[in-house]
Amino acid sequence: MGVREAVMDVWQRVAGVDAAAAATGAGDRKTRMLPAVLTPYRAGRSGQDDLPKPTPVNLRRFAETPVVRRAINVVKDKVASMDWQVRVRRGYSTAEVENAQERLAILRRCLEEPNGADSFRVLWEQVIEDLLVGGFGAVEMEATGDPAQPFHLWAVDGATIQVDSRWQGDLSKPRYAQATGGIGADSQIALRDDELMYIRLNPRTHTPFGLGRLEVAFETVNQFLSAHRYAGRLASNSVVQYALWLNEATPEQHDRLIRWWQDEIEGTGRVPVLSSEKKPEVLRFAGGTDADLRLQWQEMLIRMIANAFELPPMLLGVASDVNRSTAAELADEAFQGAIVPVAKLIAEHITRDLFAKKLGWREFEFCFNELEGRDEASEAAIQKTLIEAGVLTVDEVRSMRGLPPLAATGVQQ
Repeated sequence: MGVREAVMDVWQRVAGVDAAAAATGAGDRKTRMLPAVLTPYRAGRSGQDDLPKPTPVNLRRFAETPVVRRAINVVKDKVASMDWQVRVRRGYSTAEVENAQERLAILRRCLEEPNGADSFRVLWEQVIEDLLVGGFGAVEMEATGDPAQPFHLWAVDGATIQVDSRWQGDLSKPRYAQATGGIGADSQIALRDDELMYIRLNPRTHTPFGLGRLEVAFETVNQFLSAHRYAGRLASNSVVQYALWLNEATPEQHDRLIRWWQDEIEGTGRVPVLSSEKKPEVLRFAGGTDADLRLQWQEMLIRMIANAFELPPMLLGVASDVNRSTAAELADEAFQGAIVPVAKLIAEHITRDLFAKKLGWREFEFCFNELEGRDEASEAAIQKTLIEAGVLTVDEVRSMRGLPPLAATGVQQ
């Protein structure tokens, strides 16, 4: 029996692929690609307790501003570009799992090429973006019936996903629905629990939705944009902060001076020459310094945005209180507090929703390789010490790094 036949036999017995699905377009996408182009969301159908996610338009508009974009990219780019692996789950051994290496190779290839258009990074960058913005990362999972490509994955606009709060765990009944913006029967697409991976950030008991980091910073971002726009108008002199006072001037002299200033001086760069019995006095409405730009207030708002994204202000451009002794510590804090939780949340959903629920392959798990330590030299030294102490074997360390056992490479330990 060849590898393809063996994997097909395991697939039919373990994953339980519905053979009839191949005749009905197995693996085809159900959800719409960009339903929010027409409408952000629609109300649920009568008889369903669907809850639409609020303010997706404002959240995504704020996500395109410089400070918020920097905060999102710090987390999104790091997680999406991490090295990752698919391995045998704890509690199982490679010898006990049937056709383990062949199935691991299939899972890795399918994750590297989740559909005909996206790569692993392109797919998960979209999902992480929605996860950080609104706490509603979503991926559609469809079985194909092909043992060599058992599933397809598509990123879904999480703002269009409605959650049935009355779902009680029945896998045959829809748990989610996508609002397509259509009319009538086409207004929603029902999805079962094993057809949609719905990732919630900061889950809570009083709502079926998560809480995105940008949602936490929503009011702060709004205040920062208002202060930034005001400072921009003030710096460009579109907001005048002073006035010219002429003592004992007649209305005719007043009007004549205004016309002369507008026609001959304003915008020309010429030096105005005034002759009068009493010199005009300039009345300032502000101090005429950088304090008028409210820069300290803007810096405080940037710090609040950084707190909402669980990042040190240093990564958003605030470096007033950073020195060489604290920079490395703040960078490690950002990695452990902002990046590691998101990466582990995604890895857990891939393991549970895709491998276990969709495929039935509970023997495998997905994990990122760079979560335990940011310093490669320190991590290598720790692993070397554990090998010498007999705590870990060489093959176990190679497994942590996503490498095959030495026996598979023909190298003697």
